[in-house]
Amino acid sequence: MQLAAENVALSAVDPITLEVIHRGLVSITNQIDANIKRTAFSPYIYEYNDFAVGLVGVSGQLIAQCTGGMPPFVADSVGMAVRDGLKIYGRERLHHGDVIVCNHAAVQGQHLNNTVMYTPIYAGPQRATLIGFFAINVHWIEIGGIQSRSTDIFMEGLQLRSIKLWSKGQPIEEVYRIIETNTRMPQELTGDIAAQLAGCLLGRDLTAALADRYGIATFDRAVEAILERSEAAARTFIRNMADGIYTTETWLDNDRSGSDDPVPIKVKVIVAGDELTVDYSEIAEQAKGPINSGYFGGGQTIARVAFKYLIGADEMANEGTFRPIKIILPPGKLVSADPTAPMFMYPTPFPTVIDAIIKALENALAQRVTGGHFGTHSGVRFYGRRSDGSFFDTHDSGHGGWGACATHDGAGPFRTMAHGDTRIIPLELQESLMPFRIEEFSLREDSAGAGKFRGGLGFRKKYRILAPCKLGTNLDRTRCPPWGVQGGKEAKPGRFTVVKTATNKEVIADKEDEYRLEAGDIVCVETGGGGGYGPPSERPVGLIQRDLDAGYMTRAAAERDYGVTIGLDGKVRR
Repeated sequence: MQLAAENVALSAVDPITLEVIHRGLVSITNQIDANIKRTAFSPYIYEYNDFAVGLVGVSGQLIAQCTGGMPPFVADSVGMAVRDGLKIYGRERLHHGDVIVCNHAAVQGQHLNNTVMYTPIYAGPQRATLIGFFAINVHWIEIGGIQSRSTDIFMEGLQLRSIKLWSKGQPIEEVYRIIETNTRMPQELTGDIAAQLAGCLLGRDLTAALADRYGIATFDRAVEAILERSEAAARTFIRNMADGIYTTETWLDNDRSGSDDPVPIKVKVIVAGDELTVDYSEIAEQAKGPINSGYFGGGQTIARVAFKYLIGADEMANEGTFRPIKIILPPGKLVSADPTAPMFMYPTPFPTVIDAIIKALENALAQRVTGGHFGTHSGVRFYGRRSDGSFFDTHDSGHGGWGACATHDGAGPFRTMAHGDTRIIPLELQESLMPFRIEEFSLREDSAGAGKFRGGLGFRKKYRILAPCKLGTNLDRTRCPPWGVQGGKEAKPGRFTVVKTATNKEVIADKEDEYRLEAGDIVCVETGGGGGYGPPSERPVGLIQRDLDAGYMTRAAAERDYGVTIGLDGKVRR
């Protein structure tokens, strides 16, 4: 019956027109993605890419997204923001030229920095027909509040629930004043907001022009066909899996509240016919620390992102892709927390839960699953006041190794599975803006998990502090290193160290503490690697030799992990 409905929709639009509209919508989101990178003020946006662009349908369903972008932003947060606006305003109070912003935890279930901005798209004669919304989720660089030690959402900054920033083409000055008054970095934030606004308006106009070119009726039928085609592909993928109940369990180091108790991450994946259910019933309860997220923006987002990694990139993600995915998630869990719960560090569990869902399916998808990836932010935050009194705040996130798979070694260093195409901010730019100098940036030897195919490597990065500032850290998975699959070995976890110039002694930095730094201090970030795939004994000697010669591993690690001997000539022998 599902396929019959799909065939009806597909036959309603000729295949050439369907592909032109489909690729045109993706092209528009990619164009806006590029424009934001060119016009934003904060390097967190124009270099690190902490945003995502989406096209949302008239009822809040995701139609298209930019090729890159943060997966948790478009998986459901842009759609949830639009649905909340429809609930509050109704279609009759959303006009051409309106621009709405929303970061409310009860709507999007993530930290308040993640702010969706969207505008309705009207097409046809006199722009009379609503065809969707153009939506962009941007991490607003600073919105007041405290951060790592928050105990409820009200401590974490400015909350905006579906507020009009523009009305019928005119800015609402009072809302701009509220935003500017509630940030420590008004210049950077308002510059990013201007780029976000320009992206919404241009994306709106380009989408309306595309619909006008082919006619609204054809455009609407094409959109439905796109969603149904993606749904059919997802159901076919699931149908080819063996029915069953698959489970796995891992944990986070702690909940960032000061407790040292591990946080259990237990998930169950149920495959039945052409539907896949992610059951979070036994995952940890809502945390005291700020690592919580909501049902939307949390548990549902994670399941969707994990499924998209498994299904691959053949079909571009949209609401149709996720229709076969069902969720069992009681309220009050780590990823279905009350909207008043602290959420500033909400993404901390995401990479581990995504990894756990994939690991649960190891026996069902042996040729698809990968070893665990380094799976943690490995983030350092340098912040304080410049000599002129202005506030600076930079979050530098580590990139580490991803797990190996059935056909090749793990990739990396990349950002986590929850981060999409977020990039390393160029070192020269960091040094020009912040009071530190990068003294080493290298691959971290021996960090990859051994296997027939080894995991990806982490990196080592050393910062020489040039002026007094504070350091905040964000690291996890030190007690549960990235695991191997199908006989592969675990990888090395990450770590932070600080060498104080006053004592010249190295100390292991606590994973979540705050440190005062002085000029001359050195902060070293070493990120974890990815887990291996398959028994190490099956790795060809030539690949072991290659990794040894490249400096990816030491002689001791090669002999220990692969059972080889290395002669005086440096040649590997088994």
